[in-house]
Amino acid sequence: MPVDYSMVTEIAGDEITTEQLERMCHRYYWAGVYCVGKDVIEVACGTGPGLGYLAGIAKSLRAGDYTQTILNTAKRYYNDRIDLRQFDAQAIPYEDQSADIILIFEAIYYLPEPKAFVQECLRVLRPGGAVLVAIANKDLYDFNPSPHSHYYFGTVEFNELFSAYGFSVECFGYLSVHEVSIRQRILRPMKRLASALNLIPKTTGGKKWLKRLVFGSMVQMPAEIVAGQIAYRPPQSVSLTVPDLEHKVVYCAASLRP
Repeated sequence: MPVDYSMVTEIAGDEITTEQLERMCHRYYWAGVYCVGKDVIEVACGTGPGLGYLAGIAKSLRAGDYTQTILNTAKRYYNDRIDLRQFDAQAIPYEDQSADIILIFEAIYYLPEPKAFVQECLRVLRPGGAVLVAIANKDLYDFNPSPHSHYYFGTVEFNELFSAYGFSVECFGYLSVHEVSIRQRILRPMKRLASALNLIPKTTGGKKWLKRLVFGSMVQMPAEIVAGQIAYRPPQSVSLTVPDLEHKVVYCAASLRP
């Protein structure tokens, strides 16, 4: 039975925290540096908040998601602006060596066979191409995994996964735990305990009250982010040999040799 990810995915129009919006914008601005003038594919694109931004800077853009109901929201918004298809990231429906960049944001942990995804990237990417990944940092002590997830990667695991297939790997950290609000810092031990006791709600809707407690006021998730929506600072390069214990978000850029 196919998994329905709609209950654990933020949908355009939902209430999200300001931090979630900043993280969303930041990962697409980071990816944009790699995507300018390139043929780009985003897998697990959700409702497509970054697709309009990417389409404005890439040579071409194709995208898709596993869950049709989620993808339908993106299709209704973008109409014919973006080539959107329903597909599994472990079976990308595009030709060999037809892309320069493949993105997967906040979704690689849902894949039962991440190695199959990497093998597909190896097939679809041209020499010199890159896979860009964004993920919540599993190595923080108060980390809480998403329902339906299979395996989370940190900096060390990303290096092992991609280097085994000949990729050159770089990892970066974004949003230092020391830069978040005092409220978040105070509540981190409580979050860790709640996660350990399995008390954190499993759905995005169920988590709203908790997010209001920790983060305060909420904002509406946009259907499409735009350039300059937040002040962008490049993420910090981090080690591939030890876990990153500093940042809330980990980025991985895995590149093929030209």
